[in-house]
Amino acid sequence: MDDGAERIFAALRDVSQSGAPLYLQLKKNIEEAVKRGLIGPGDALPSERDIAAQADISRVTVRKAVQDLVKSGVLVQRHGSGTFVAPRMERVEQSLSRLTSFTEDMARRGMAARSQWLDRGIYTASPDEMMVLGLSASELVSRLSRLRIADETPLAIERATISASVLPDPHEVTSSLYLALGKTGHRPVRAVQRISAVNLGEAEAQLLAVPIGSACLQIERISYLASGKVIEFTKSIYRGDAYDFVAELRLPGPDGQEGEAT
Repeated sequence: MDDGAERIFAALRDVSQSGAPLYLQLKKNIEEAVKRGLIGPGDALPSERDIAAQADISRVTVRKAVQDLVKSGVLVQRHGSGTFVAPRMERVEQSLSRLTSFTEDMARRGMAARSQWLDRGIYTASPDEMMVLGLSASELVSRLSRLRIADETPLAIERATISASVLPDPHEVTSSLYLALGKTGHRPVRAVQRISAVNLGEAEAQLLAVPIGSACLQIERISYLASGKVIEFTKSIYRGDAYDFVAELRLPGPDGQEGEAT
């Protein structure tokens, strides 16, 4: 973006352009450049030193403007790589009335899904896992934690727990957990989900490539077999700027039966 950078930053040499502080002027210039497409998603910004030289301002001023833009999600910083324009996020609409895996859901949208494994192993069950899965203190669980990615954009962090008696080797799960469970006759048929709003801490924000403190959706899901037995306990965090969860509601008719909403 060398030519674009000259147009974006050189205007700041005319300090009389406004009475606003220089860092706010620089911030506005970069925001406008992103909106107008002069720099696009994934484009790298010049170094602080280069911007300071082109705009004839101090590196401290540049750093403050860039930090503000990172906090607002316009830019992202990658350790050891530099500062980049944040990817443009297309929102994903997820129905709450269907129980599907992330892999299946992204495939229906024509998106290439993959996972980055964060942890896969056998562990002693925690008190919460014992209570939800109906396990004794001596039973073990398989935990599967991964970053879910679609079209190379991280969308969610998923941490699933299954009884080790059902999934004795968590490394058998290579893509879809539900596909692996289905092979042994343990694919869930229904689930109860609890959704809450939380703000991301540093580690999770880094994984999802969003600013620390970003709003996200935390979902706890308990899935059941047709027999009514609990088979899965999953805690997930979804990017708030990427997901819309949609539920269809129906009004009961005069006889108490479900009818069409009007």
